[in-house]
Amino acid sequence: MALRFIYSVFVAMALISCSDDINANEPSTPGTASVSGTLPVLHIETENRQPITSKTEYLDACYWLETLGDSNVEPIGNEAEPLPMQIRGRGHSSWKSPKKPYKIKLAKKTAIMGMPKNKHWALLKPTENTVAGLQLGKLMGMEWTPSFRPVEVVLNGDYIGLYFLTETIRIDDNRVNIYEQQDLETNPDFIKGGWLVEVDNYNDECQITIPENNRWNLTLRYHSPEDLSGVQLRWLTDEFKAINAAIYSADKTSAKWEEYIDVESMARFFIVQEVMDNPDGFHGSFYLHKDLGDNTKWIAGPIWDLVCYNREKTDYTFRMKVHYGFTPHWIGEIIQYDSFCKAVEKAWKEVYPGRLSEIYSHIDDIVLPLDLAWKNDCARWNDDPTQTTQLRADRIKNALKRNIEWFNSHLPVSKYANLPTALPMAPDNTTKVFSLQGICIGEYPDETTAIANLQKGIYIINGKKVMVK
Repeated sequence: MALRFIYSVFVAMALISCSDDINANEPSTPGTASVSGTLPVLHIETENRQPITSKTEYLDACYWLETLGDSNVEPIGNEAEPLPMQIRGRGHSSWKSPKKPYKIKLAKKTAIMGMPKNKHWALLKPTENTVAGLQLGKLMGMEWTPSFRPVEVVLNGDYIGLYFLTETIRIDDNRVNIYEQQDLETNPDFIKGGWLVEVDNYNDECQITIPENNRWNLTLRYHSPEDLSGVQLRWLTDEFKAINAAIYSADKTSAKWEEYIDVESMARFFIVQEVMDNPDGFHGSFYLHKDLGDNTKWIAGPIWDLVCYNREKTDYTFRMKVHYGFTPHWIGEIIQYDSFCKAVEKAWKEVYPGRLSEIYSHIDDIVLPLDLAWKNDCARWNDDPTQTTQLRADRIKNALKRNIEWFNSHLPVSKYANLPTALPMAPDNTTKVFSLQGICIGEYPDETTAIANLQKGIYIINGKKVMVK
């Protein structure tokens, strides 16, 4: 009986692990659309025109890029002389939809449509969220943010619609520009840097898991290196246990966590997630990287896979409810540290309002010219044809405006911030209210009246911190 039960569990797990590839074998949705003629076209032919059914096994293929007269784009190969490549599926939930995303690996490093040379690229389904999120990463001054270019794709002679050809996250001189640690390294001098990891929300290969708190675990997928020696595995596990312990310190005036994490990069990462209202920001696709060298720290980013929940913000995104279960790793603790809050304020002042206001023209410049290509894509996949590019652009711009103004009025302030050393004295029978930065924000006849008229937050009233709920 016990053996039969174990066998049943094993079979069930095998079926679950293969479900993504089974879904990939479903026939594509029929459509009558063809290339719009308004964008470059990426042609891909798999060997013997085999269907792409796996997210793990590459198929041999060839490709060429047709520019259709776009003088700003260099053609690559042609139908008579295509270039070698490989292709496989990618994604998690997105892989289960009829229109699928792909990972491509070129035979040699190639510059495509003005993006720097590399072998590794992704073909992502286009969304206005991707446009906004990646542009925000650049405007926020993240260390590196992937670039993308809109293309139409023809796969094995079949028009499969509009895609964003996107730089993937990997260690490279033109991408995450850090030392690349070797697989199976055992020299302790070379295992303290050259790491690219992702806080993940899926069970996958190349992962470690540690307890984050008494409610959930922290799972990290290591992207580079991929094959760990015992020495590397122990170092990475011990490192993140130490980081986690420092972040969860009961003493929120401690600077221990700053010995591991670059605070400024985490502040910029946080702002991007809040402006986008992206619940997955500290849940999954949360990348960190660390260079080799004395006193190097873990850098938050690059950003990836950003969505916009498009709702009225009433709190920080990681505290708001969504339609699925999600775990906001670390940020609930980090936001309590005064050093983090001050880094957020400093980064925000650099970009608001001037630099952030550029996002709206960026969105129009990228999204609006895709009108015909997006219509053809909708026709190909039987999607809603009323979702015009104008509607898409206006929707994301309105959401960003709302989120930006909310955030500007709700910059985080730590209740553990140091009190200003000298505050002006109030006249007799007058209660002055100060922000934690020592700025007077109002005078009231008494403390009770002051509290009744204040929004929720932390203030200094009569020389002491008062939390208004």
